[in-house]
Amino acid sequence: MSKKNKKQNETKAAENYYELKTDAVERLVNSKNAPKVSDEELRKYTRRHKLRIPAWLKIVFIKFWFSGAICYFFLWGLGIYIKGLDLMAALAIGLGVSADLMVNNLLRRFEPEKGAYDKWMMIPFRKFWTIFLNVIYSAVILFCIIQFYNVINTLLVGSAETAETVAIGVEPFLFGLLYMGFDMLFVTIKNGLIKVFKDAESKVSNGK
Repeated sequence: MSKKNKKQNETKAAENYYELKTDAVERLVNSKNAPKVSDEELRKYTRRHKLRIPAWLKIVFIKFWFSGAICYFFLWGLGIYIKGLDLMAALAIGLGVSADLMVNNLLRRFEPEKGAYDKWMMIPFRKFWTIFLNVIYSAVILFCIIQFYNVINTLLVGSAETAETVAIGVEPFLFGLLYMGFDMLFVTIKNGLIKVFKDAESKVSNGK
């Protein structure tokens, strides 16, 4: 058999193969009796095999990164111009606005289905007034962080009145970790209380 005829036979076989596969796919797609498959099941076969990062790791990283960035721009940046309570108020406002407009919206965008990441947020809904709640909540976390720094530095070098320097200063990396840690602690407490109330309500409803 000549090379030309062999090549023509291979080309024809390939065309028949793909035509057969195309017909099979069309029959499956147009089949009225085909069982319904969920979007999650379809994603298992459509997504490529890549390194899958756990959802919780992405969430805590987002919380850590944004709080660390706010510390860098507000505490270090504005610290040149304002001091004391004014600086803490500006930092609390920056953290609250960031949580309301950026962090929570980013988590909602990443969630596989609506409401899946609500358990990771202290204020999971978005209204025009939730920004004020997030500022107050951020102020509470900021107070906890300040107390943490005070306790650690007191244990290491003594009280602030007598110590000549601090053992641990405020910098974005540790600040971001502390903010994320206290945030997740409070969110976990909130979720636990909600679960307790729901269980109690369920028991009351079943007892009637």
